[in-house]
Amino acid sequence: MSQSSERSNNPMGQEGLDRHQLAGLDDRERGFSRPVEFERDGDGYRAILRYETTRIETSLYPAQNGALAALIQALQARGYRQLRTQVSYRNGMYLGSQELWVEYPDAQQVEPEPPWLVTRILSWFRFRSANR
Repeated sequence: MSQSSERSNNPMGQEGLDRHQLAGLDDRERGFSRPVEFERDGDGYRAILRYETTRIETSLYPAQNGALAALIQALQARGYRQLRTQVSYRNGMYLGSQELWVEYPDAQQVEPEPPWLVTRILSWFRFRSANR
């Protein structure tokens, strides 16, 4: 297959843009794998993910990687976990599964500190039960 016909198979409709496969767990702990498309608007790019009835679209970023990073952060904020991507098109050229998967660490969830009064009462009960 020639380069020109490979480029014409890019389903995004915009020549020269990347496309990534995104996989992970959604906010209901279900596994998923969907394409992430990029759209050029003026001098910027936005990343777009369609998943079930949801369409998540980023603001414009100067580079496709910036838009992808913003999409990952938006998904993590919604409770998506174990996210990873693999480039399937680069500059409009089909790569298949040649590229390695890139994993994005889950955001650290910080446990809130219990109020000092609750901590004090619990320690009092622990102290009393230990002395019995």
